[in-house]
Amino acid sequence: MLPPNLDELDAYKNYAQIEDPYVGPVTDPYNGLVFYELSHEWGTGVPSYPGDADVIFDHGVKHAQFGVQAFKVRTNFHTGTHLIAPIHMYCYGDDLEKLSTDHYFGNGVILDLRSKSNWDKITADDLKAAGTIKDGDMVAINTGWHHKYSDSMEYFGEAPGLTLDAAEYLISKNVKLVAVDMPYVDCPLTTVLNAHVGRPGPFMKRLAPIYHEKTGRNADEDYPGFYPAHKALAKAGIPVIQQMAGDVDDITGKRVTMIAAPWKIRRGDACQVRFTAIIDPTGKVRIDKGEAF
Repeated sequence: MLPPNLDELDAYKNYAQIEDPYVGPVTDPYNGLVFYELSHEWGTGVPSYPGDADVIFDHGVKHAQFGVQAFKVRTNFHTGTHLIAPIHMYCYGDDLEKLSTDHYFGNGVILDLRSKSNWDKITADDLKAAGTIKDGDMVAINTGWHHKYSDSMEYFGEAPGLTLDAAEYLISKNVKLVAVDMPYVDCPLTTVLNAHVGRPGPFMKRLAPIYHEKTGRNADEDYPGFYPAHKALAKAGIPVIQQMAGDVDDITGKRVTMIAAPWKIRRGDACQVRFTAIIDPTGKVRIDKGEAF
C-alpha cells in the first residue's frame, strides 16, 4: 500500500531501490516448458534516464464512466526493460521494422558477472571466464545491478559496463542479441551523462567529479570514447536489451532459450519489451513442422 500522501509517480521518486515482486518459474502444464521473467515492471513514473521525461499513464477511458479501461501513454521508448535496434547507435543500422525476427528467439547463455561493482569494466576476459558462448548465441549478462533499480545517482551513474574489447569478442562469436541488467551497455562515464566534445550532455554534471572524489582517478582517461561498446555492437547489426531484471538470478550460469519480441516500428530505434527465458527440463518439446492437419 502506498502512503496516503503519495501517488504512484511520487512513490518512484524516493530514491529507494525498486524490487520487482518475485514471480518464480511458471511451468506450462501441457508441454512442461518452464518460463522465467527477465523484465522490470513498467508503468507511470518508473526510473527514467537523466535528461528524459517520466513515463505517464493517463486514463483515456475509465471503468466507472464507461465500463471499460484504456490508457493514454506518454513515454520515451528507452525506459524500463527495453530493446534497442542498431539504428539507435549507427545511422545505417536496421530499425525495428527491418531487424530480422531471428534476433529475438534462440538458445543462449546467462553469464554470471555479479562480482562486478561500481564503475567496474567488463572485459573480454571476464566474459570468457564466465562461461562458454557458442556461435550464434543470445547472451545475457547478470551483474546484479538490477537490484539497485531506482531513480538514483548510483543506479544510473555508477554502473559497470562493457569495454570495447568485450563487444568485439561478442561480435566474433556472431551473437544475435546482447542483454544486460545495467542501464547502459557501456560504463556510464562514456555516455551522455558525462561531457564529450560535440555531444549532448552532460546530464550528470556531478558524475565525473564524484568519480574523481571516490577513486582519485580521471574519468576521461579511464573511460575514453563515446558509447564504444554499444556502437560496435550496433555496427555489427546486433540489437541489445538494457535493464534486464525479473528472476534472472534463478537461471544465471545456465544455458536457456530466450525470447523478446519488440514492436515493428518504422524507423524505430527502441521499445519496451517483455523478455523471457525458457528451459525444457524433460527435453521432450519439439517445434511443429508446419504440416497440414
